[in-house]
Amino acid sequence: MASATYGIENNLGKLITPTRAIFNWSEDKFLGRLPDVYLQVVMQRDPNNRLVHSGVYVGDDLETYLAAARRSKAQNITVFDEPIKKVVAVMQADEFRSTWVANKAVYRTRMVMADGGELLILAPGLERFGEQDDVDAFIRKYGYCGTPKCMNMYKDNADMQDLAHATAHLLHGSSEGRFTIRYAPGHLTADEIEGVNFEYADLKEMLKRYDPAKMTEGWNTMPDGERVFFISTPSAGLWATRAKLGDR
Repeated sequence: MASATYGIENNLGKLITPTRAIFNWSEDKFLGRLPDVYLQVVMQRDPNNRLVHSGVYVGDDLETYLAAARRSKAQNITVFDEPIKKVVAVMQADEFRSTWVANKAVYRTRMVMADGGELLILAPGLERFGEQDDVDAFIRKYGYCGTPKCMNMYKDNADMQDLAHATAHLLHGSSEGRFTIRYAPGHLTADEIEGVNFEYADLKEMLKRYDPAKMTEGWNTMPDGERVFFISTPSAGLWATRAKLGDR
């Protein structure tokens, strides 16, 4: 919740965020006497556009994390001069069955999305919103309604305070009205998708138009001239404009 109130776009792309700084301080103060080891794995795309391991960092100090994070930052952040109007992202059916995890497509692309643009998420495995039943019901109750509304409700609603991690998720998953988030789910109805403040698209129609097997990673021009940016694995990177990323 601390991270969410700071703002997801203020966290993305940074090696040390306020929440990370709190974690580091707490670890030193309360766990410094205990033995621990961190194992950080870094991945990147090879020349054939396959995800491969590019580094393994093992150690018991903050520098282990920073070394891995610096390498990942150098390899896995794609920076654009101008925002993108249309992004098509695929969330694989065997891994992404809830918006709790499939919203990585939102998190990782939001800093490159143009105002008034559209993020289309092809999610053939999507069957629920939360991973746990109580969180699923919570998301269905409140929806992804944006930071101002969520924060106002948080003050007065005990369930939002009790499930603070779910409230934070609602903040992260909203476009704040800046761009359209459109889901093409495998197992949720239009009413369910629209009930949490996303837009709906028919999966069969979208797969026919934007066939992942035929799309190329990056820019694609459709037969009718529509130009879209295709991302096959949003969870493996971060896409941002130079202006949004800033001096980090």
